[in-house]
Amino acid sequence: MWIPISAEPISCFPHFDVAAESEDWIVVSKGAPLIVHPSNGKREPNLLEGVEELLRYELVNGAALSLVNRLDRETSGLTLIAKNRSAARQLGRAMQRRLMHKEYLAIVRGWPEWKETVCTAPILRQGEVGESRIWVKQTVHPAGKECITAFRVERTLESASGPLALVRCIPETGRMHQIRVHLEHLGHSIAGDKIYGPSEDCYLEYIQHGWNRELEKQLILHRHALHACRLEFPFDEETFTAESPLPEDMARLLAL
Repeated sequence: MWIPISAEPISCFPHFDVAAESEDWIVVSKGAPLIVHPSNGKREPNLLEGVEELLRYELVNGAALSLVNRLDRETSGLTLIAKNRSAARQLGRAMQRRLMHKEYLAIVRGWPEWKETVCTAPILRQGEVGESRIWVKQTVHPAGKECITAFRVERTLESASGPLALVRCIPETGRMHQIRVHLEHLGHSIAGDKIYGPSEDCYLEYIQHGWNRELEKQLILHRHALHACRLEFPFDEETFTAESPLPEDMARLLAL
């Protein structure tokens, strides 16, 4: 049974900060739930249009923006954008060759028994191997594609909503929802995750009726607590690094 998604765009504030920039590329840190580019024909604020506005002078003088990496709507943090076709090709090749180093911070439910671990469980779209009410939902399955994510516990705390842990996530591959699926597979879903959290009914309720008090009780946070905090990438025989501090909503959750 497929649940129709509301035609109304999701309300958000189109906020982003510039983390690093050169003549050929720009790294920006986006908030959530800001989408990175237009999709599904919906007219709503998006990151790419915001960066186009910021770089209007360069675009008038021949720049051509191209997203190098993409983040989910509800994932905050660093996105790399090429300013011209030559940079897009070079950065795209680096991405394909796994030469980019990405790190994320996630707030998960429960206290992991491990301090560090690596998950290599393959994943694919759940609808390919079984029933699913959510088209984009992924699942661990032997027939899935190779996936590798390293995890390290940064700190643990006891909150009003139960035990939580701040986990650093370092993906070696870049599959859809990889970090979220691997953490759920390890028994520690991300706080606020509507698809891989307590129940996929949370996602269906949200897309049909929006955020409400009942969802807040189940999910703790209005979006999944995942933030792209560090990005290292090669360009013109140099290595560049951009970092983004933990956003206010995640920092506030850790302070509870």
